[in-house]
Amino acid sequence: MKELVILSGKGGTGKTSLTASFATLAAGSMLCDADVDAADLHLLMQPDIQEQTDFQGGGVAVIDPQRCTGCGTCIDMCRFSAISPDFVVDEIGCEGCGVCVDFCPEQAIDFPVRTCGQWFVSDTRFGPMVHARLGIAEENSGKLVTLVRQQAKQLAEARGLDLILTDGPPGVGCPVIASVGGATSVVIVAEPTVSGIHDMARAIELCRFFKVPVMVCINKFDLNPDNSATIEQMARDQGVPVVGRVPFDAAFTRAMVQGKTLLEYDGNGAAGNHLRQVWAAIMQTSAMTAEH
Repeated sequence: MKELVILSGKGGTGKTSLTASFATLAAGSMLCDADVDAADLHLLMQPDIQEQTDFQGGGVAVIDPQRCTGCGTCIDMCRFSAISPDFVVDEIGCEGCGVCVDFCPEQAIDFPVRTCGQWFVSDTRFGPMVHARLGIAEENSGKLVTLVRQQAKQLAEARGLDLILTDGPPGVGCPVIASVGGATSVVIVAEPTVSGIHDMARAIELCRFFKVPVMVCINKFDLNPDNSATIEQMARDQGVPVVGRVPFDAAFTRAMVQGKTLLEYDGNGAAGNHLRQVWAAIMQTSAMTAEH
């Protein structure tokens, strides 16, 4: 079984739109939306939810006034200043580290685990999909990413599917780290902007650290040909294959409004033809990497 993770060093590069189009070309594969903080692949996949399970993340300290003697140890120990002088914990300020729980001499602080999101197993027109929804301002997104990927792998094994297509989170933080480890290969969707170039370099560095083969696809390359050329040169210098360039096309937005992938909406347009070429290059590069 292989897992192809689609990443972007920054948000707004068109990563999810490209992933959705790749899903049409890899119909029958396992789909996984690991962008749990701002999941939106479901908007195009229109999943029919079959299973829903609560996700329980970290806890928030709760001081029991009946047991509390007001010694002030918790206030002194809390580096986030989340405990008021009258010994009430600010749920937003509490980072869930549990230090106050460990050091309270009266054991007057409880630390209940909270339900902070849900994860789902769904059917889509392109195959089964595992996805999730993290609550607003909730923590532990990396833990939820790991859970979603594990469930996707188990379901793929149970159904005999040999490819997991994962829409990863943007950036290079904890959720991205959780989406890269153990992947077969990664495609970084880069845009030809200064920030896009910078963040692509950081994403490549992250993949190299985890020893995961990485490729680059340039989206909206024609908006700034000079920056696109810079991306290609940077990739060549680091031995990273560029699997293709996709032009800017307003059809992406029109397709999104109708809840369709670009290939469903305008599969014979310029962008659609480029996407097919990119997917073929990804499959060829992945196969060559696997041989080595």
